[in-house]
Parts: sequence; C-alpha cells; structure tokens
Amino acid sequence: MQARIGNPAVSVPGALDGLRAFGRSANATGVPAETLALVQLRVSQINGCSVCTDIHSRELVALGTSSERLHTLAAWRDAPYFTDAERAALALAEAATRLADNPGAVADVIWSEAAGHYSAQELAGLVVSIAAINAFNRLYTATRQPAGPWVAQIVEQLMAARR
Repeated sequence: MQARIGNPAVSVPGALDGLRAFGRSANATGVPAETLALVQLRVSQINGCSVCTDIHSRELVALGTSSERLHTLAAWRDAPYFTDAERAALALAEAATRLADNPGAVADVIWSEAAGHYSAQELAGLVVSIAAINAFNRLYTATRQPAGPWVAQIVEQLMAARR
C-alpha cells in the first residue's frame, strides 16, 4: 500500500505533538491503561485504520492483554473476556465513533451504563481518548498511511509515557 501523501500529523508543524498531548491527557484520569487501549483498538477497527490497529494491538500485548481478549475484541458483546466496565467503555466508544449512524448520537442508556462504572473524570478521559483516536484514524485513513514495523517505536513511546 502506498500513502497518498506524507503523514499529515508529521508534516504539519505541531500537529503530532498536539494530538499526542490531547490523547495522553486521558491517561491521568484514572481509566485503566488497558481499557483505554481496548477502546483505541476497537475504534481503530471500526474506522479501518491499519496504523492505529497495529499500534494499539501491540500496545495491548505490551500491557499483558490475553490473546483471547485481543482476538475477540471485535465481538466483545458475545465474548466472555471483558468486564462490565470495559463493555460500557466499548459501547461508549462505538456510539461516539458512529455518530452518523445514531440519530441521538450517544444514547442515554449507553451513557448511563458507562456512568455506572466510571466517575465524571474517568468519563471525560474516555471521551477525550475516543476523540483523539478518531482524529488519528481520520488522518491516517484519509491519506492511506500504511502500517508497518515502524509502529514498534510508537508503542515504545506510548509505554514510556505511561510509566
């Protein structure tokens, strides 16, 4: 696969740093790192972003996620490997990603379920994380950025930022 143009997050001065800072801000809200990574991977699967799917699946491996969870994430509703809190976060992520598919955007029932598992600060962190990964997905899919072995460096940076 050939990219249409160079990576826009890199070629526009300050864009990558700004997007990374925005996304990383969710790390300080109390949401478990594995939950954030599951959400980011699921959103990237929905949006068909090979770069972010590659990054966040590798990140989940580095976080110690089981292969069962990794392999069944796309079918999380029917897989027994996810907690109720993770399911609520994944439902929120899907609804907030598929805005055009839902007349009410994020339904009250989805929000209420998430609010039953996460504090207001954690909900804010989830929403920021969902928005950030959607932004990255849109940059990379619109320009057809290819995944590849280079993403291992990105994962190292993500893991270092969590320490």
